[in-house]
Parts: sequence; structure tokens; C-alpha cells
Amino acid sequence: MDGSVAIVGAGIGGLTLALSLHARGIPVTVFERTDELREVGAAVALSANGLRPIDELGLLGRLEAVATQPTELIHRSWRTHDRITAFPVGLDGSYRARFKAPYLGVHRAEFQRILSGACPPGMIRLSSEVVSVTTDGTLTLASGETVRASVVVGADGVHSRLRALVDPDARPVYTGTSGFRGIVPVGSLPTLPDPGAIQFWMGPDAHLLHYAIGPGGEHVNFLAVLEGPGTWSAGAGPATADPGTLARAFEGWAPAVREMVAAVPQSAQWPLYTLPPLSRWTAGRVVLLGDAAHTMLPHQGQGANQAIEDAAVLADLLATHDDHAAAFARYERLRRARTRQVQRSSLVTSNLLHLPDGPAAAARDARLAGLDPWLAWIHGTDPRAATRPSAVPV
Repeated sequence: MDGSVAIVGAGIGGLTLALSLHARGIPVTVFERTDELREVGAAVALSANGLRPIDELGLLGRLEAVATQPTELIHRSWRTHDRITAFPVGLDGSYRARFKAPYLGVHRAEFQRILSGACPPGMIRLSSEVVSVTTDGTLTLASGETVRASVVVGADGVHSRLRALVDPDARPVYTGTSGFRGIVPVGSLPTLPDPGAIQFWMGPDAHLLHYAIGPGGEHVNFLAVLEGPGTWSAGAGPATADPGTLARAFEGWAPAVREMVAAVPQSAQWPLYTLPPLSRWTAGRVVLLGDAAHTMLPHQGQGANQAIEDAAVLADLLATHDDHAAAFARYERLRRARTRQVQRSSLVTSNLLHLPDGPAAAARDARLAGLDPWLAWIHGTDPRAATRPSAVPV
């Protein structure tokens, strides 16, 4: 592709795309509205499908130095510490051997620091809020400056401004569930079994997911998800909940769960959104990536990983197509089905994790024994199978 690429948003997807394009010799600038890079959320789980493209950028070693590989993936019932299922992740090396990359838990800020640190000087423009974009590739900044690019990528998240240009009727939908986040020192969790594992505690109207982060797994990151509140202001972000909301939601749960949610001050309450399928992902010279195109619930741990997949595929196509429209068309065709499938799986999982005790929960628990094939279709897929240079017909 001739010309430059402008990326709106310096999150995980935007920065991965910037580095992928730079590696292919394509001029790129990232426009970030904040005056410093600060990722929203506490931590992120990175599975093999997201880490293989990071490895291809030469950054996996740096990431592993500040991250933790879970020992196992464990599901537990809400009342006790008994295991329902357990699958090895880092215990025996089978996950990495099978999927050609590890599974890591890392603080988002650390990951963003590694990505931004690999960008050459001047690639990222901070304090550069994009207030409007036209389909011919013209960006207008809050300062009044205008910039022209051959391609503009909207990597600006759940509440993307650029999405309105591509699909004016698309809006994120509140799912009726919300989350609380926290990072707890392992030393503050004396009753927690298997602190090095990624674990789901499942119960009526709620679940708790947690995994270790940090180079020595010295902290545990958790996401506690509740049913409700019933409504949330359209497009609104996190809000302050009544004191004790989180603790009350987990009354009667296993000791380790109550210990974890009480170990740190109650965070803001985050509405959890999904995005109905867009009518299109592109308009003129503008294309969407990551949450801007396919906001999904976090229950398969795939928000960041799917954004990385998008970035790897889009970079390949822009590098191998002279015509941006042809690159966009193939990008959307390759990514639409994949991301919809992961979105649907995450939405279904939300309901399954919140079942009360009874026949439905028992059937779910029995089904979890076959989780390994479910992981394979997500973690084992090579997002670049059809686009890496070796796969492109000469």
C-alpha cells in the first residue's frame, strides 16, 4: 500500500497494528487523546492466539519477563473450594507445546508500556484528540490541526467515535451485567487454593474470575461479575456503587472468594457491553479494529486477543494490497465470522457461569469436562493463516 496510516487510539490493538505496519515499512502515526498512556482496567489475560503475533514482533520475551503463566485453568463451585474441572496450562508445558505460545496474565499498563516502548520516536502523538474524520482520510484534531492519511483505523474502543462514521446505527448494548475489578497481593489471600491458576468460581447470579500477574505471580487480578443493575445509562462508563455492593453479592460463597473481594477497597462498577454485528466495518478510507468493531463480554478472555488478531491480519493485507478497498474487503471477510463466533460464545458463557444449583448447573459442570476442544477453536486458530506472506499467492 502506498501512503500513510493514521490510527486513532493507543490501546493494545492500535499499538499492535502500529508495530506490525512499521515492521512492514508502512508509515504510521497513532493519535491518542490522553496526555499519557494509561490502559483502562487492571490486567489482561493473553492466550496463544494473541501472543503468537506478539512473538512475531519480537516482544514475547519482554512480556514474559513481567507476566505470569497460569499453572492450570480451574472451575469451582461457589460454595466450596472443591474443583469441578482442571486443565494444565503451565504445569507441564502442554499448552505451549500445543498452541506454540504461552498463556499469560499481565498488568495492562505493563503490556502497553512494552508495546509503546517498541514504537520509534514520534510514532505516538499524545494529547491529540481526534474530533472528526471524513471518509477521504482527513482527521481534524481538537487543536484545529488537520491530517490526511491514506488509511484511517478506528481503534478507539467500546465507545468509538469512528464507528458512527462507518455504521451510524450501531450502539453497544448493556448486557444487564456489571463487573468489579481488583488486584490483591497473594499474601493477603491465605485461604486461596492454587493461587497460581486461572480460576472461575461459578454461582447463582454471579461469578469470580482471577489469575496471577507479575513476574513472580505475586499479585492476583480478579474480575467479579454480577447480574444487574437492570438498567444503565446508554453509553455510560463505570460508576460508583453503594458501599458493600460487592461484598453482599458474595455472601455465603466459599471463604477464598469472600476473602478476595474484601481484601481491597471496592472498585467502580463497570457496565459490561456487547455490540450487535455491524452492517459494515469500513467506509471509504476508514476501517475499524478491536472493540470498535466487535465489543464482547470478557468471559472467554478474548477482547484484547481478538484486537491483536485484527491488527496482525490488517497489517498483512495493507502490506500486500495496493488498493486499500481490496485490503479492507478481505479483512472484513476474514475477521467478521471469527469475531462473531467469539462474541456469541462469550455471551452464552455469561449465562452458564451464573446458574443456581440444580440440574442445569449439573449439566454445565458435566459439559465443562469437555472444555479442551472449546479452547482449541479459540487458542489454536492462526489468525494469519490466509494472510501471512507465505500464504498469499504470487
